[in-house]
Amino acid sequence: MELTKVSHILIWIVLSMDLCDSSPEECQLERVRLRAQLKSMEIRVVKQQEMIQHFMNLTEQSLKNQNNFFILGNKTFKDCAQIFNDGYKESGFYLIKPLNSPKEIKVYCDMTQGGGWTVFQRRSDGTESFDRDWKDYKAGFGDLKSASGEFWLGNDHLHFLTSQGDYSLRINLEDFEGSQRFAVYRKFKVDNEQSHYQLEFAGYTGNAGDALSGSSHPEVQGWASHQGMKFSTRDKDNDRYERNCALEDKSGWWFNRCHSANLNGLYYKGPYSSVTDNGIVWYTWHGWWYSLKSVEMKIRPIDFEPNEI
Repeated sequence: MELTKVSHILIWIVLSMDLCDSSPEECQLERVRLRAQLKSMEIRVVKQQEMIQHFMNLTEQSLKNQNNFFILGNKTFKDCAQIFNDGYKESGFYLIKPLNSPKEIKVYCDMTQGGGWTVFQRRSDGTESFDRDWKDYKAGFGDLKSASGEFWLGNDHLHFLTSQGDYSLRINLEDFEGSQRFAVYRKFKVDNEQSHYQLEFAGYTGNAGDALSGSSHPEVQGWASHQGMKFSTRDKDNDRYERNCALEDKSGWWFNRCHSANLNGLYYKGPYSSVTDNGIVWYTWHGWWYSLKSVEMKIRPIDFEPNEI
């Protein structure tokens, strides 16, 4: 109901309280009824005013530049789920500060597929090299300006995010034939640098297959599972292989001996041949010798429930 209409009704109610032609008892009952109606109207007006002010604040605080970057005033958020539940429902770049992080970081928030996803990896066209050293993977690298840019958020940031609560992981995959698959892990955690960013995950669902655990075949799981693996790069070998998986497969990843999934591999266009299986691989969908077109890895709290405004 419009505020002007409500105001007219309130004026009419107030005047009616003093214009009663019935008996004193009937007039008293009418006054009680009208007072209750007046109170109900006042509550509705207050709620409407609060809602209007809320959306005015969103308009004032959400200043978007050409790079799809949102500035949210002086508010501090620990992840994209908090941003979503504060009323900001548009995908784009935001600033967050995880609980133990020493500084704010710029992240891409994906507000689709239920909303509240903090994206920490994206592959889309091969323009960014993921054959990087420990320092780069620690701090993060890539295009954090374009909504489709390739990037790795950074292992320190990934640790700070997943150490502030229980997080789930969603991986979206697409091949060069236009097919799309996904994998969801209910639990996902990355330890600190002292533990070499050790990986922990559990609770697979999806239609891409559980490549992270290597459970598709018992002969594969022993050497291809990424459960409990430490992060490796070309200059810091933490895998279980006698040589260096990261050096051979041209990426930083949680290698075993070496992998059943390597989403940071070299960007080929579909089927490829190489000395090693160094493409963008998700074994349970396309095997080791097919490199995927696009990948997105993103996290949000397990107990996330979207607020409806």
